[in-house]
Amino acid sequence: MLHEEWGSMRTWGPLTAVCLGTFMLLLDVTIVVVALPDMARALDASLSDLQWVIDGYALALAALLLGVGAAADVLGRRRIQIAGTVVFALASLGCGLASNAEVLVAARAVQGFGAAAMFATTLPLLGAAYQGKRRSMALGVWGAVSGGAAALGPIFGGLLTEGPGWRWIFFVNLPVSVAAVWLTLRWVPESKGHAARRVDWAGTVTFALFAGALTYAVVRASAVGWTSGRTLVTLAVAALSLIAFVVVERRAAHPLIDLRLLRKPAFTGILLGAIGYNAAAFAVIPYFSIWLQTVLGMSPIRGSLVLLPLAATSFVVAAVGGKLLHGVPARYVIGGGLLLIGAGCLAMAVLDAGSTWRALVPGLTLAGIGTGLVAPGLAGAALASVPQENAGMAGGAVNTFRQLGYALGVAVFGTVLTSRMQDAIGHDAAHTAAGGGAAALRGSVSAHEVRDAFAAGLNGASLTAGAVGLAAGLAVLLMVRTKPASVAGQTPSAAAEPTPEKALQG
Repeated sequence: MLHEEWGSMRTWGPLTAVCLGTFMLLLDVTIVVVALPDMARALDASLSDLQWVIDGYALALAALLLGVGAAADVLGRRRIQIAGTVVFALASLGCGLASNAEVLVAARAVQGFGAAAMFATTLPLLGAAYQGKRRSMALGVWGAVSGGAAALGPIFGGLLTEGPGWRWIFFVNLPVSVAAVWLTLRWVPESKGHAARRVDWAGTVTFALFAGALTYAVVRASAVGWTSGRTLVTLAVAALSLIAFVVVERRAAHPLIDLRLLRKPAFTGILLGAIGYNAAAFAVIPYFSIWLQTVLGMSPIRGSLVLLPLAATSFVVAAVGGKLLHGVPARYVIGGGLLLIGAGCLAMAVLDAGSTWRALVPGLTLAGIGTGLVAPGLAGAALASVPQENAGMAGGAVNTFRQLGYALGVAVFGTVLTSRMQDAIGHDAAHTAAGGGAAALRGSVSAHEVRDAFAAGLNGASLTAGAVGLAAGLAVLLMVRTKPASVAGQTPSAAAEPTPEKALQG
């Protein structure tokens, strides 16, 4: 009778509206990866510019997610969802019309702000629209859409970049946003959270300042040095912001995150796993994309298809693993998956001047298997590691730390890449080649030198990503002791079911 229950648009409408917006915002996390070389040529962008095209979006999404979610509880979730979609659409238009790298980066940051408003309200809106079995089905569909969006981003980006051009990876958001707003107005009911809740703006600002300053310091370190005054001052700002965030959260009546939860080893372990997961699995991919196109001369579509083993194996393992691994403690599944991701990154650190795209396939496949194990269980493990009343805060924290891990990973791995390249071909040539301008160096640096230097840089980045994945896996194995089934004696799916209304509230 399930098909009859889901046979009307009145039933499908809210899910369609929410999933459409979710797919679009998560797609934009990775859709730019394959377009980076074309962006660099069109806008004369440097490597740090390209890093900020990625990180501007991811940082805004991570830094504002919990704060905007709390504001939505007060102002109305549907209202914030629609406002976020409008901001996202206007920023997408700005990205597509950008005449230089600075405008593109600024528009990407605004786009991330809109995405945070959209993402923070998705689960609460579904929780208010569905109950019982319908809610379980809706959450399952939403989870599948969320998992597929980031993986499909590079492929969609390759098709659009090689077709109408890289600007269309942003323009395509406009009709989708219009459809999402119309569906939301038509089918999604308004809902609010606790009437007495107040938004922790001080916590939001201090956390955003910490994340932004830390990422900026790492991105700039490759150009100005780790011991330069600019780097040290920025790191000091990040440290002071973190201290201020801790002080604010300890005193806030409605904090973004209850710091007492960090005393629970299982919850802290899951957060470390979330950072390590997005960093190790995805943050080195942009640099492989640049290598495939600028050094190996592949087209955007062919370059995106090289990355397909990561997405394909992840889908298969996630679908099959849920049944085969039912009842296995989460720490073994998630911790083991992170170890596989780390091993996959290490397996890609084998490049030399004569390497082709085939050298990446074993490592991407291994990392895809790990991704398929980690992604489905991460949120459930977070919910299981805290009391039921903190489930929404735990879910929001995991999503925040995942995006923060991606942003920091892009910054760290880019710095490692250019540092290794500088040792071979010098500072200026390294930044030009890593930024997608390898062809411009042909007169001063030989093709073999560029290929050899880029391979050495990618090996360094892959080794660093592998170490992050392994460390995150060990942290989960050692710290996470709670089984998902232990939440109020429920199964993982049942334990998660009551939480969407509160999820991502902070």
